[in-house]
Amino acid sequence: MRRRIAILGSTGSIGTQALEVIREHPNKFEVEVLTAQANYKLLIEQAREFKPNAVVIGNDKHYSLVAEALEADMIKVYAGEQAISQIVEMDSIDMILVALVGFSGLKPTLNAIEAKKQLAIANKETFVVAGDMVTKKAREKAVNLYPVDSEHSAIFQCLAGESESTVEKIYLTASGGPFRGMNEEELRHVTKDQALKHPNWDMGCKITIDSASMMNKGFEVIEAKWLFNLRPEQIEVIIHPQSIIHSIVQFNDGSMKAQMSLPDMKMPIQYALAYPHRIKSRFQRFNFIDYPELTFEKPDSKNFRNLALAYKALEKGGNLPCVLNAANEIMVKAFLRGKVGFLQMSDIIEQCMAEIDFIRGPSLDDYMETDRVTRIRAEELIK
Repeated sequence: MRRRIAILGSTGSIGTQALEVIREHPNKFEVEVLTAQANYKLLIEQAREFKPNAVVIGNDKHYSLVAEALEADMIKVYAGEQAISQIVEMDSIDMILVALVGFSGLKPTLNAIEAKKQLAIANKETFVVAGDMVTKKAREKAVNLYPVDSEHSAIFQCLAGESESTVEKIYLTASGGPFRGMNEEELRHVTKDQALKHPNWDMGCKITIDSASMMNKGFEVIEAKWLFNLRPEQIEVIIHPQSIIHSIVQFNDGSMKAQMSLPDMKMPIQYALAYPHRIKSRFQRFNFIDYPELTFEKPDSKNFRNLALAYKALEKGGNLPCVLNAANEIMVKAFLRGKVGFLQMSDIIEQCMAEIDFIRGPSLDDYMETDRVTRIRAEELIK
């Protein structure tokens, strides 16, 4: 039987690439639900091609346009943020790909776990904000969480057949982004357009800026802790400019496993959607002769302070990672609008982490309130 997939965030970078995977394997997958926040035109195109049971447009002002466009296709149309959280409970869904951006992924993820749906997660912020809550609920409901980030997919693949207790350390690789090697003075003058030119990956604006600032790698450190039950000191970041080795697991006997491929997000998406099967693909193959050197460097946490801030949030725990995420979301938007400089983003994030009230054992309501007040404070600090 074909696996029926719901894609939350189908018009974004991960969502559109997931649909490419599904298009390549119509005998393996079918689309059951598509959701988008505001890109109603692309959502309509996707729905007409893949004929899902239902779609949701998060921005309800577009509801009538979507409903009228899909009326002849007999596709159910819903609207609003609440509808995105509720649609995951549909009985006909086999697996949900959470490809939403930022804090918006938390509630749908928790609802999906409550409904005992298997999850492929590309929304790392869910683990950053509430990793303890999400993984605990997943264990209680016997729900599998399949990582879609290339680095965490690599670790997941390297751990196949291995005992968790034998893991000594993991290495998360990072390309270093477009500003690798720049000093503080050079970073002070970088522009939005420069930051959006990632050397290896084709991604959405938010994650591309996060990659340039190393916040994305910091988020991945926190995500790895919760996905693989690791201590902070077991997670090390190394710069690997070629982006061929996606991550490495070191075991207690000293041996290491690495997962390698050309940088293409469709590969980890396909692996998560098809798990436990590895299905044939037409992805371009890696050739060692084309890459005579694979190089590695230490990350520059002095000039790229977001990585250090993420480790600090992870080690202190509580609601501090939630503060980190909320402040960063505001900073990325402000940077893209030209309201703050590249280095100023870290300054304001750090100030928010110092000012927002710390809660050691936060509830979901605490996370929601922390997110709200942090965003307000971050906006104030921009002015």
